[in-house]
Amino acid sequence: MPQTKNPLSRAKARPSARLCGLFAAVAMIGAGTAVIAHPTAQPKPAASAEATPLPAAAKVVDAFHAALDRGDTTTAAGLLSTALVVFEGGETERSKAQYAAQHLAADAAFSQAVGSRMTRRSGGVSGDLAWIASDGRTQGRYKNRDIDRITTETMVLRRVSGVWKIVHVHWSSRAADPKS
Repeated sequence: MPQTKNPLSRAKARPSARLCGLFAAVAMIGAGTAVIAHPTAQPKPAASAEATPLPAAAKVVDAFHAALDRGDTTTAAGLLSTALVVFEGGETERSKAQYAAQHLAADAAFSQAVGSRMTRRSGGVSGDLAWIASDGRTQGRYKNRDIDRITTETMVLRRVSGVWKIVHVHWSSRAADPKS
């Protein structure tokens, strides 16, 4: 996702012990992996006894991206937990308020201008935690600059009172091979 100054990089992040619990949660639910939207793979059952949590969590991720694509920052922000942590380009935003104030509008502007397509998705769910990992390609033009990036995204969601909210986002990208 883009940033206000440069859509491909951010300043250095400050480490935080607070994230240890988040990484433990990701590791815990990582054992329950299921392919949920890959063009060449059949869906596999989620790691939960429930039939719908993983697709429901994935729908929240898709709704977040759809809101960005429309430039609808209010809807996008509504899908985020107040305890949101965003990692991108070596920078960390430690709350929904910080992300909304610093990069949400720029991310929406970038998404509106540059097309993206998902090439692979996997995820898992354990109780009230889910993770969705997506690969993709972003191509287009933004601020008079050609963009062609291979992207990866991990989102961790927590279900509170039956509603999935995004609690962690990690975005990464690299230049695409011009031959692909």
